[in-house]
Amino acid sequence: MPGSDELYPPFQYGWGWMLLAIGILILLIAAAWLVVGLTRPRRNLTLAGTAQGPTLLTVDVLSQLRVEYLERIQRIEDDYRARSLSARNANLELSRVVRTFVNEYSGLEAPVLALDDLVARGVHPALIDAMGRHYYPSIFRQGPAIDPVAGAEAARTVVRSWH
Repeated sequence: MPGSDELYPPFQYGWGWMLLAIGILILLIAAAWLVVGLTRPRRNLTLAGTAQGPTLLTVDVLSQLRVEYLERIQRIEDDYRARSLSARNANLELSRVVRTFVNEYSGLEAPVLALDDLVARGVHPALIDAMGRHYYPSIFRQGPAIDPVAGAEAARTVVRSWH
């Protein structure tokens, strides 16, 4: 009968669809747990129980960092002596290397801080001296740049004396 006023009940989904939805939810939760479990950094159990383990490791890493940056400073000085870097560019590179060393060694954001900011934070005097006497005048002042060999020695002083 085409004009019947009977109401039809809503369509019912079978239980299979509900079980599929629950199964997919369980799979997503398990995948998330697996990703978190596999990407988490592992603790080194041999060093965790000893009091001197992390200290020795830290001293070794910091010594290696000093050696790496002293080599970079030497390369910049060698490039300047070979005339492949101008005095201004050599001082710019030395400033960049010293600031990056301070950042990696101590976490201080030296590469983005101005000299006044470094002074206000009370950083090691060797860095303030190197920046104020060698790098800033060479980079920002009109006229001839300061000798990068002296700037390289100031950079070595910063790397050797940084705490």
